[in-house]
Amino acid sequence: MSRNDLRNAQQAKQDEFYTQLVDIEKEMRHYRSAFENKIVFCNCDDPFESNFFKYFAMNFNFLKLKKLICTCYAGSPISHTELGDLPLFNQNNEPKKIPYMIQINEVTDQNGDGAVDMSDIETLLRNDNNLLTILDGDGDFRSEESIGWLRESDIVVTNPPFSLFREYVDQLITNKKQFIIIGNQNAITYKEIFKLLMEDKIWLGYGFGDMSFRVPDYYETRETRFWVDDNGKKWRSLGNICWFTNLDTSKRHEEIILYKKYSPQEYPTFDNYQAINVNRVADIPCDYDGLMAVPITFMDKYNPEQFEIVDALNRYALFDKQNTNSDVQARHSHTCNINGKSTYFRIVIKRR
Repeated sequence: MSRNDLRNAQQAKQDEFYTQLVDIEKEMRHYRSAFENKIVFCNCDDPFESNFFKYFAMNFNFLKLKKLICTCYAGSPISHTELGDLPLFNQNNEPKKIPYMIQINEVTDQNGDGAVDMSDIETLLRNDNNLLTILDGDGDFRSEESIGWLRESDIVVTNPPFSLFREYVDQLITNKKQFIIIGNQNAITYKEIFKLLMEDKIWLGYGFGDMSFRVPDYYETRETRFWVDDNGKKWRSLGNICWFTNLDTSKRHEEIILYKKYSPQEYPTFDNYQAINVNRVADIPCDYDGLMAVPITFMDKYNPEQFEIVDALNRYALFDKQNTNSDVQARHSHTCNINGKSTYFRIVIKRR
């Protein structure tokens, strides 16, 4: 499949969601010390529309960034369609949907109002220390140009295409980059992503649950979780959003407070897997030392010093082809039932 085919498939799935500045600010405040003297790369963002670019440009000095790089791919639904729309260009006959890169090396208060805002940023693009470059390729995060800037960067922060999430995370891990990115909670159940979570190579950030996004104009109207604002912009809210990162957080060192007692009646064992089922994270028993199968919301509270992730049920089983000390565990099927009825995806954990 060509890159254009992949992009068309991506848009057909309608996974273009543009993050609000307030949600970015809410998450980034937890990582402020991590950005000092670092190169931040936003590789899925139209710099003139992206709130990720706006956040880091406006907070460049506060965060003590070394450099900010932001790229836009040629097919971005909200990209500037002609070079004439860009502050540094007055050409009117260029082809549409131009991919470009903005690199910020220096931010000063150009208008003297004591604050750095987006009007300053447009002025700064005329500064010889900052660059706006038209790309040779299409600006896709998998392009040679983008991968080159990825290798140069320290921390990647963006909202990548949900339909390409596996490939996107694999690229970050392969290149050993730190990152803070938005994803769907369902990504927890992807075999590739779950393995990284299980090995404590990535974990969840702070935001977990509802989040509202602006969406492209071509999105169709929906009956629920959809609205058009006073400016005619379309919006959607999703209730299953979370942040993924490999930067340390205070959250992942907080122990889950447990208070419920185990009883066989309340915590049935799977028919074909030696683990008890726990329907809610709050219901994890405080006095049970065996295997427990919990919902994916557990990852929002997961403390690797308190629990170990052992396996996953009802989509795949990571240990199917490995030798284990338990015959039951070694032979279990992907679908594990309770009294003949299957449950949703479960994460198998045990107490440290």
